[in-house]
Formats: sequence, C-alpha cells, structure tokens
Amino acid sequence: MSEQSAVRPEYRIEDLAHHSGATVRTIRAYQDRGLLPRPERRGRSNVYGDSHLARLRQIADLLDRGYTLASIKELLDAWDTGRGLGGVLGLVAEVQGPWTDEEAARITRAELDARFGGTPDEDAVREAVELGVLERIPGRETEEYLVPSPQELAVAVELHAAGVPLSAITGHLRELREQVEHIAGRFLEFTTEHVFARYLEQRPPTDSDAAEAATMVRRLRPLAQQTVDAELARAMRILATRHLQIHLAPDTQPVRDDEPRPVQVPADTIRAVQALVGTEGVAAFVTAATEREVNKRTLDALTLNALNPPTVH
Repeated sequence: MSEQSAVRPEYRIEDLAHHSGATVRTIRAYQDRGLLPRPERRGRSNVYGDSHLARLRQIADLLDRGYTLASIKELLDAWDTGRGLGGVLGLVAEVQGPWTDEEAARITRAELDARFGGTPDEDAVREAVELGVLERIPGRETEEYLVPSPQELAVAVELHAAGVPLSAITGHLRELREQVEHIAGRFLEFTTEHVFARYLEQRPPTDSDAAEAATMVRRLRPLAQQTVDAELARAMRILATRHLQIHLAPDTQPVRDDEPRPVQVPADTIRAVQALVGTEGVAAFVTAATEREVNKRTLDALTLNALNPPTVH
C-alpha cells in the first residue's frame, strides 16, 4: 500500500463486497442506477474508498427500513445536494416504532401446551407462527417462542378454556385481522389527506418538515386505538343487548338451517345497491355478493391448506 492508501483505505470491488456484505453484482447494479459513485480509475484497476463503503451500508440500512431503490435514490440525491436525512430517518423510526406500550414476552413449548390444556397441537402452533402470534426463537435447547402480544395470547387461552376450538380461534383472528387492517388503512388515508399531506408535498421532505411530521405521528399515534376502543365498546353494548334479547325472547323459535334468515343491511348500502341494479335486483345482488365472499374465503382456506399441509408424525 502507498502512503496515501495507508491514510485512506482503498478497496478492489471484491474487497468492497466483502466488507459491505453486498455482492459484486449488486455493487455494479447500484453504480448503474446512480446509487453508488463510480470508482477512481488507477491504471487498469478501479479503486473504491471508505465513502463507497459508507454509502453501501447506508443503502442496506434504508432497504431494511422498507425503502425501495427508487425512493433511496431520491433520498441519497437529497443528501448529496446538501439536504440532511436526519429528519426523514427520524420520521421513519417514529412510524416503524412500537404502536403499543405492551411488551413482548417469552414462553417455552411446555408452558404453551400447559396453558392450552396440556395436549400438544402442532397444527395450532404452526398457525400461530404463521399469524405472528408466536415467533420461534432459534438456538435454544428447549423449544421457545417470542410472544409479541401477551394480551392476544391471553385472549386465545381464555377462549379455548371457554370451549372454543383452536382452529376456530385462528380462523376468527384471520378474519378480524383483515377487518382491522382495513380500518387502519382508512385511518391512514384520512390523516394523510388532512394532516400529513402538507409535510410530504416535497419528495423527499425537508429535514424540518420530516421532523414536524414525526412529532405529529407521536401526537396522533394513540388516536386510532382510542377511537376503535370507543366504537367497539359502543357496538358491543348495542349488539350484545340485542343478541341477548333475541335469545331470551319466550316466543323465539329456533331457525332451521335451510330457512332464509333476515339480515340487517345499512340504509346507505341498500341505496348504493339500488343505484347499481335497481330496486328489483337488491335481494339478488346482496345474495350473490355474500355467496361470492363465502366462496372467496373457502378458496383462500383451501389454498392455505394446500400450501401448508399438516405435518405427519
């Protein structure tokens, strides 16, 4: 090494790949996309420096945070023109941070089996892992799991103790998760339109705009859960009371499985369907839409079972 290279480390592309964890092919692809500066030419050799290594590590960090290569290019261009990334990365950290005060816990397989009656159920554990209710902890002498939400696991324990089969619990969770994700999506669309749009007009946002947006995320973070909690409590009070009245009514006759049953549909939904198919077609449209949803879920369940066949012991 020359005196200059002793002060400033220099790398061939293979050395750069080794130190950064990227492949040679990836490094060249980043250069082609403008994500990584071209190396310095020394005779017949290309020479990379610490700035290239730092940039590769920066790209890897942003990829881990969920950025696409296109958005990383925008961020790095902003960085190269003198605009900082501190505010943007702070915003990313705020959004990707925990959205609950609940702390994860650990549980051994023996403890897990004991909480669910003492009988091992491999299918139930596999489904719980797929749903993220449990996360396997590798490298342990005994089978052990991380429990991201002990409250969610406690609910499953109580339902199972009350007589609900584990397959029904996981099926209900899949359905509930789909509905909750829809609510979360609508809340994000609502707050983006009315709150965050002004911070995100410039791409990437300035440091100050990103920092203000991060502060706003901290302020609004609890609102979604508070709103859902309040509305769920209201709905449960109304519907549980109505449900109890139906089952306690002395003149209530059991409904046969093959008989039509009345279903309440919101007036706005009825009006929307009438606008589509006319008054005469409302009943048929609602029936067809319901059957399509049932068939879709049946197909989804069959596909899931095909992709994840039960383990044979």
